[in-house]
Amino acid sequence: MTVLVLALLAGAVVGLGLGALGAGGSILAVPALIYLLGFTPAAATTASLFIVVVTSVTALLAHTRAGTVRWRAGLLFAAAGLLPATAAGALSSRIPQAGLTLMFAALALVAALHMLRNRTPRGDGGASGLRAAGAGAGLGTVTGFLGVGGGFLAVPALVTVLAVPMSDAVGTSLLVIIANALVALGARVHTGVHLDWALIAPFLATAVLGAWDGRRLAARVSAERLRRVFGTVLLAVAVTMGVTATL
Repeated sequence: MTVLVLALLAGAVVGLGLGALGAGGSILAVPALIYLLGFTPAAATTASLFIVVVTSVTALLAHTRAGTVRWRAGLLFAAAGLLPATAAGALSSRIPQAGLTLMFAALALVAALHMLRNRTPRGDGGASGLRAAGAGAGLGTVTGFLGVGGGFLAVPALVTVLAVPMSDAVGTSLLVIIANALVALGARVHTGVHLDWALIAPFLATAVLGAWDGRRLAARVSAERLRRVFGTVLLAVAVTMGVTATL
């Protein structure tokens, strides 16, 4: 199987996860870029940010048409993460490759367990500005360092910290993800990381198409079953990355 075909297939799976679940798909992009396409961890996390931005913009347009984006809450939440995302994006190139892989493996493990537990977050009726700022800064840091959208973190944070209804949390989280990913990507522009656009382009193309198919899949298959499938795959990825980084 050629590398180009692998890029097309991996992108489709990532897009499928994003479209079906609204979270968890983009976190598969980094290991796919590393283990299937031969990217270094630094290049993979940078390329993933670009992929996250484009696919999230596509999904945000759909949610905007559906009226499921809380713009004020999303912008306030995103504002708290902009500086941490910028700093983390600039510092990520100084982290040893093995350390970056271990950090990502730990995040993937948390995401997998979150998906397998399948608990719907519930709002607490409001939150302090300090809690909102802390949650936004934490998400920005994760996005900047590891090149993931962090939808599995943003959605429950918006529901429990800013009391955004669950029906609007996914669409609003996309706004936060785009803002953080853009500033993190900007911070990496001068790091000198080489990106293979001949592989990123087909990966991104099938990711966008897969996102639309994922929306249709979500209407046919229960959300619980989809989350368990992707959670199991992500758990295997986390273990593999962790073991590989320590060898």
